[in-house]
Amino acid sequence: MRNNLYGSPAKTSQNISNGRKLMQYASLFGICMATSVSALADPSPALDRASISIGAFHAEPTFKAGVDTPYGRVDTPERSNSSVTIPRIRADVLLFDSQGISFDYYRYDRSYNLGVSGNSTIDGQPVTGSANFDSKLKIDLARLSYKWWFGSGNSVFGLGLGGAYYRADLAGSISGTVTAGGTTYSDGASDRYTDDAVAPLVELGWRYAFTPNVRMYVEASGVKKNGGNLEGHIYNGNVGVEWFPWKNLGFVADYGISRVKLERSGGSSTADLDIRFRGPSLFAKARF
Repeated sequence: MRNNLYGSPAKTSQNISNGRKLMQYASLFGICMATSVSALADPSPALDRASISIGAFHAEPTFKAGVDTPYGRVDTPERSNSSVTIPRIRADVLLFDSQGISFDYYRYDRSYNLGVSGNSTIDGQPVTGSANFDSKLKIDLARLSYKWWFGSGNSVFGLGLGGAYYRADLAGSISGTVTAGGTTYSDGASDRYTDDAVAPLVELGWRYAFTPNVRMYVEASGVKKNGGNLEGHIYNGNVGVEWFPWKNLGFVADYGISRVKLERSGGSSTADLDIRFRGPSLFAKARF
């Protein structure tokens, strides 16, 4: 086992640190919710003083990876996998009637089995033969932004600036016999790569209230990280509808597209992954 796709092997202390970061996020939202409740003015009917949404993203992912192994650099073709349900939590707190804080978190955890043949390469050479690339991929993404809402009445536009914390962990192994560039590789080898990073975040949004209980929204966000061991970008786009059959409890349905493209470029090995999601999401939403 050598260096990781995304840094040094994960350690217990790192997991504890990540847990503390999420607890800090939760504490911050608790303080902000308590502050917003005391405000007297009413915001636009397209916005809530405070809300929390819990649900899942039912996505159809496509996956492509390139990693350094004892065989050499292995790049796999793009592969579509069966749909997966990704748990997700969102929270928003409105301050000063037209500004607020937004939080979003999800974890993607999935195993892949890719045939290393055909369009795959080893050190740039086409592969013939038969082998398997088995991988276990985890991605944690937490986004925190400060938003400004512009407009009045039923329609508002939003701009958000903040940061995103993301962590990627890819464990992979190759087994079988393949030939590339006149050399035959057999038996098997395994590797694991992991790393995390913080990157700047930009969000755009539009919200419209048909009635106080029926609303729609369009959202887009981008995370861009240059420099360091873990580089890349993450893009998201969503369009959705909110329906509140009860005053403080309702449902959210939307359709979203996300792309995660990361590259580990430091240390003695390099690796990259490119994964795209698209599909519907459904949330239960409580507003205060």
